[in-house]
Formats: sequence, C-alpha cells, structure tokens
Amino acid sequence: MVVKTHETEKVVGDASQLRELLARIEHHRRVAIDTEADSLHSYREKLCLIQLSLPGDDYVLDPLAIPDLAPLATTLEEKEIVLHGADFDLRLLRRNLNYHARKIFDTVIAARLLGIREFSLAALVKQYFNIELPKGSQKANWGRRPLPSRMLQYAVNDTRFLLSLAERLESELEELGRMIWFRQSCQRAIAQAEVERPRNADEVWRISGAGALRGRAAAILRELWHWREKEAEAVNRPAFHILQNEELLRAASNFDGGNVADYRHFSNRRRETFLAAAERAMQMDQSEWPAPRPRMGSRRSTVASERTEQLKRKRDEVAAKLKLEPAFVAPRATLEAIANDAKDIEKLLAPWQREVLEVD
Repeated sequence: MVVKTHETEKVVGDASQLRELLARIEHHRRVAIDTEADSLHSYREKLCLIQLSLPGDDYVLDPLAIPDLAPLATTLEEKEIVLHGADFDLRLLRRNLNYHARKIFDTVIAARLLGIREFSLAALVKQYFNIELPKGSQKANWGRRPLPSRMLQYAVNDTRFLLSLAERLESELEELGRMIWFRQSCQRAIAQAEVERPRNADEVWRISGAGALRGRAAAILRELWHWREKEAEAVNRPAFHILQNEELLRAASNFDGGNVADYRHFSNRRRETFLAAAERAMQMDQSEWPAPRPRMGSRRSTVASERTEQLKRKRDEVAAKLKLEPAFVAPRATLEAIANDAKDIEKLLAPWQREVLEVD
C-alpha cells in the first residue's frame, strides 16, 4: 500500500510556537529528527527545515523564520534523538544551532547491525510496516517560501515512522545481543560528526579526474576551479551551476593543448574572467605548477598491500559468520589505513569492530 500523506504536521514558524514545541519535547525521552538544506540551490548551504516527530505528533520547524534556535539545541541535548543516517544532520545542526548530540539512535546503523541489506528509509518502512512512502524530489529547493504543502508532507515522512521503527529495530538488536555494538557505533558516529573537515587549499581543487592532468594543465585546472568558486559565491549558486566538473577538466586540457572553447553561453564579463584565469595559469613559471600527489614507496606499498589483504580475508570471514556486510564490519579504506599505520586504529573502528577483527 502507498501511505496517503495527510496534513497532521504542525508548522513551527515563530518563537511562541517554538516554546510550545519545547514544552512538548520535555515530556519525552526520544525525538525523531531530520533536516533539509539548500545545497543544490545556493553557494553556502543553509539549514532550511527541521522535521521533528514525537509520539502522536509531527512538526515542521522553519529555521529561516526563527532567528534564535539556541533553546531548541539546549532541549535536544538532553534527549536521545532518532535519525536515519546521522552524519549529515548532526553536522548541519552543529553548524547552524551549535547543537552537540549526546545520545542518538541511528536507524541505518541499527538495520546494518541486523544484517539488513536494503536500509533506505523507504525500504525499512516497507519491510516493517508494509507502507510505501511516496517518492519526492531529491532536488527540491527547501529554501523557497512559502513551501508547498506537498513538500511539507514529503518532508515530515522522513521522521513520521522513525520512533516506531527504532522500537522494532531495538527489540531485534536486543534479541541478537548486539545493543552494546549498536551503542558503540552510535557514539562513534557522534564523535565523527564533531570532527571539522577543513578545506585544504592545496587539495580542494583536485576534483575527480584531476589526477590525469599534469604540469601546466593541472595549473590551469587549479586557476579555473578558483575562478568558478568566486563566480558561484558572487551569484550565490552552487559551483556546478557555473560550470560542471567535466567541463572544467575539458577546458583545462583544451587550453593546455592550445584550443580555446567558445563558451558563448557565458556573459561577456564571465567569459573574459574565465579566459583571464586560464591565461594566468598558462603564463606561470613551471615552479608554480601544482606538484603531483606523492606516492608511497614501492616496498612499503607491497608490505601494506599484503597486510590489507590479510585484514580483508579476516574481515570477510567475520562478516560471513555474523551475517553482516563486509564493508560495515570495516570498509576497505579503513583496512588500508590500518595496514599503513595502526596507531590511529581507535579512531578508525568502534570497539566491537576491533574485537571481532582481533586488531586491538
């Protein structure tokens, strides 16, 4: 069956309504939360919507209409929040509300610890409640106002079933004796979301495919990337709205080969600044060109590769025994990191993962 969305959600759009919501939250130990941002429609991503569900009530909070959300952050820090895939939401809430989670229930982690392979929210709602959630646009502009009712109804479905789903998943985890593993994984998710990810000026321009460019071509790509960032910021649009990565790579290669694309769809001003950026790179001294990324020595790479394969075989055996996805027990990138340098293992794996892999 397809669930028919209905207008039971309560819109929270001012300080008075927020106070009423906070009073309701105080009576519950768990709150289901999801967020919506406008990263596909503006240069600097901003929080546009917070969906919250309590037993029997669904709320849609408008952060663009309420300037002070500190009371919400304070109230939520005392609760266990239920999310589906916590990392993005926790980072967005920290940046916008200065909210730091203390206890979470991530339904994705719970499902994967149960060996469930289809763990999207729609798949889990179908599996546990035999309800098919209506599909919505992944490219919706959540920064527009007023939001159409269909978008509000779509948004609230992201939290409407989470509390009931958490109860079902929790019961199954208890039966399997994996609640300790689950809590460890959730705490690690909180810790990971707290880590800042600063942009490295020497690396940020290296988009997918940039490794194929060398010398002057790489220098041109770097200048064009920075040009694109300035253009995007000036008009408050995502960078890909100015020029997509594939075009950026193609332009760098063409300029390096002496071919200049027309780009007539650019305004005269934009085309001039685009060409000027490429020209700056072409006039650079070779000493100013980007250095290729360093490679590991062959001997160390061979030793690390052998160690990685040993860890992978162990992981696959453990995953098969536990009926879990191998990548959930430990992603290959994590195994490679451990093989190269095991000193940060506590940051790379939760205690239960270290235990089952016998790498403590």
